[in-house]
Amino acid sequence: MTLDKNFDPAAIEARWYEHWETKGLFRPERDDREPFTIVNPPPNVTGSLHIGHALDNTLQDIIIRHERLKGKDALWVVGMDHAGIATQMVVERQMNERQQKRTDFTREEFVAKVWEWKEESGGTITGQLRRLGCSMDWSNERFTMDEGMNEAVLKVFVDLYNDGLIYRDKRLVNWDPALKTAISDLEVETVDTKGSFWHFKYPLADGVSLDDGRDYIEVATTRPETMLADMAVAVHPSDERYKSVVGSEVVLPITGRRVPIVADEHADPALGSGAVKITPGHDFNDFEVGKRAGFAAGEMLNMLDGEANVCQTDDGLVPDEYIGLHRFRKDGVNGARELVVQRLKEQGFLIPHIAKNKEGEEVEHDAEPRTIATPFGDRGGVVIEPWLTDQWYVDAETLAQPAIEAVKSGAIEIVPKSWEKTYFNWMENIQPWCVSRQLWWGHRIPAWFDDNGKIYVAMDEAAAQEQAGAGVSLARDPDVLDTWFSSALWPFGTLGWPENTKDLERHYPNDLLISGFDILFFWDARMAMQGIQFMKDVPWKRLYLHGLVRAEDGSKMSKSKGNVVDPLGLIDQYGADALRFFMAAMESQGRDIKMDDKRVEGYRNFATKLWNASRFCEVNGIGASKTLAAPAASLPVNRWIISEVVETQRALDKALADLRFDAAANTIYHFTWDRFCDWYLELIKPVLQGEDASAADETRIVAGWVLDQIIVMLHPFMPFITEELWHAMAAENGGRDYDLIVAKWPEPKAAVDAQAKAEIDWLIKLVSEVRSTKVELNIAPGTKMTAHVRDGDDDLLAKIARQNAALDRVGRLETISFDPAPEGASAQIVVDGATYVLPLAGAIDVDAEKGRLNKALEAAQKEAKSLSGRLGNPNFVEKAKPEAVEKARADLADKEAEAERLQAAIDRLG
Repeated sequence: MTLDKNFDPAAIEARWYEHWETKGLFRPERDDREPFTIVNPPPNVTGSLHIGHALDNTLQDIIIRHERLKGKDALWVVGMDHAGIATQMVVERQMNERQQKRTDFTREEFVAKVWEWKEESGGTITGQLRRLGCSMDWSNERFTMDEGMNEAVLKVFVDLYNDGLIYRDKRLVNWDPALKTAISDLEVETVDTKGSFWHFKYPLADGVSLDDGRDYIEVATTRPETMLADMAVAVHPSDERYKSVVGSEVVLPITGRRVPIVADEHADPALGSGAVKITPGHDFNDFEVGKRAGFAAGEMLNMLDGEANVCQTDDGLVPDEYIGLHRFRKDGVNGARELVVQRLKEQGFLIPHIAKNKEGEEVEHDAEPRTIATPFGDRGGVVIEPWLTDQWYVDAETLAQPAIEAVKSGAIEIVPKSWEKTYFNWMENIQPWCVSRQLWWGHRIPAWFDDNGKIYVAMDEAAAQEQAGAGVSLARDPDVLDTWFSSALWPFGTLGWPENTKDLERHYPNDLLISGFDILFFWDARMAMQGIQFMKDVPWKRLYLHGLVRAEDGSKMSKSKGNVVDPLGLIDQYGADALRFFMAAMESQGRDIKMDDKRVEGYRNFATKLWNASRFCEVNGIGASKTLAAPAASLPVNRWIISEVVETQRALDKALADLRFDAAANTIYHFTWDRFCDWYLELIKPVLQGEDASAADETRIVAGWVLDQIIVMLHPFMPFITEELWHAMAAENGGRDYDLIVAKWPEPKAAVDAQAKAEIDWLIKLVSEVRSTKVELNIAPGTKMTAHVRDGDDDLLAKIARQNAALDRVGRLETISFDPAPEGASAQIVVDGATYVLPLAGAIDVDAEKGRLNKALEAAQKEAKSLSGRLGNPNFVEKAKPEAVEKARADLADKEAEAERLQAAIDRLG
């Protein structure tokens, strides 16, 4: 097998992935080995690979391939989430296109249609993960609604209910009127929107007045429609303006409802009038105020139905003209908000907002314009309505305590450690977790009600009927469980729980979870709670939280901005290996990643560099190594490169153990590009082409071994090109005994040779200095030169003798003499204490070169002075765009460095 001249990722990626999967190499039989386990955050069955998935899964694959190469029983659990809301939305959208709706079918018929969609169209992302190179255990792919997970979900619900940790309660929830279901706080996105702030008069009842003589209390609101369900007015206990009326009542306009004035610290005396209207059935803060005022949840008034249209309150006081109106203007039709404002204005209860126009004249407006932080559902896309309803709740506060202690004790290590504070803050202030959703697709809640509303929770209807007794009519709760309820069981449910399986015994707890910080509370914290509750052990030993992938300018990617990057497009253009390496190299703990196509292209060039280096080896008779340990070596250059392998492997292992993906990627990158390709292969050319056959044979063996180590160490980052090269380099010697994916991690069994390292490092520094001098002085790179050494010793003389061929071939130094340099212009360089004088006669016109350098120096200094002046101007720094200021600083640094380099070149010429 001869390597093609050009590296083409597309030609090898699909072929190798199919090979690995077909041969079962993602999960080789290693029951006798140490287990290592990662569970993949299950992507939505409706999802497609986005750039965040590419980062998350690349990091996981790097770790799992590394552990597999170290010989462990490495399991990467894979599966998909049934994505209750998202999937139901997709299927209903398709029905709408056929002029159908969900309610045209029975629940069972609709659910069957969702399963049909899942089999036909769901799971697109699994093929895309394969394109990325993810070495997951596809043979045991799971789904959050498969039979095993369904049993686990039901058992967890029943057990939590029996332990008093799940209960049914009437509370306010985030209600999505578009989806007609409750959603969690974490699924609410707050968006700043333009709105209004209205001020109203609420008349005091029974002739009562304030100390200042007013017969009303002023209240203000951004949601005037909710006054139809107001139940109180709150004032601060210390507010002297209202102390005399606390306990009195106001008569609400429109409804005529009499409501009390209550003292509560929720009211801020410094904000507006200091009095707050309280609508406990439609505001989370008001709900708590209402409870403190003595209103039971069941007594709190609700004025909206599930679509956020006005309905009659329990006291029947909402006028008929409001019934059926939407809460506010919708589809061009005014709603309850607009009508409430109109009626209050007509009745004299609206307090106008006074503002001045451009001419300075006072003008009345109905309301004060405000920018309002408004909650939207992340999927329904409409304003969320706090809604009072009966739902199922998990006692998260109780479950959180052991999960908090697990992090404090070190049983769970969070990396980076800086995320611990965020974790503790959320867990220590955790609210009851609403787990019921008003959907048809999902795990149906295993609860049945009799005609009196009594609840029976059981694994199935037969068990519920046994609890209720024969002849008792039962109806099952129509709600389903929050999608995150099932995915919280992922670390043990996917391993066979509640059965005590072999996989569960070997692979729980998992070793590591890699997750975006944005799902720390959605998923990670809930896994910690459920894992400890049901397995009596943490779900994983370490939790690594990575950042987000942002646009090149640092902004968040969004479709509306048009800056979303398609990872599949990058794979098509540069190959999966290049994208993976970019993700690893840019993943720095505690920081987000800025997308940069040029960097991805640069890592494609890195792959090409390795490909060409392998072709060089192939042409020069260098093939695959036959040993895991480093071969014997006598030449300094070979002892040096073996030492470099030893140090690189140590650094790489440490970086991966510390989850420093950027350090790991940069370690193998610089060794491969700088040490092996740029230096070692150049330095051994004279040996390979020399007359010493035994030196050439040794070098071929060492070079083949080193290339093997590079291929293995690079494999977790760039699996496709490395697998191709692994086999190609052995093609002339009968092939490999096994595929690279299940090969062995390097074990050089060699020490670092300090003497060889010092010698070759000296050689590299000397050659680099000679090359830099030529560039500075405008001398052609291929020009051969002579060097005269000052301050040298016998050791240096011996090194020069040993490296004479490399100095001539690579350094273009045909002679290195210890005799004094001839008179005339020369350049001087210093390496390791010795001075090397390079006569310039015949190499350049010294006077002309001095003139060129001085002219260039003057231009660079002039540019630097101009840039420095601009940056010293406060007007520029404060008013210019940040990117313009940053560019000016970078340009100044470049010009100053250029001036320094030119001055050094002039100084060399004397």
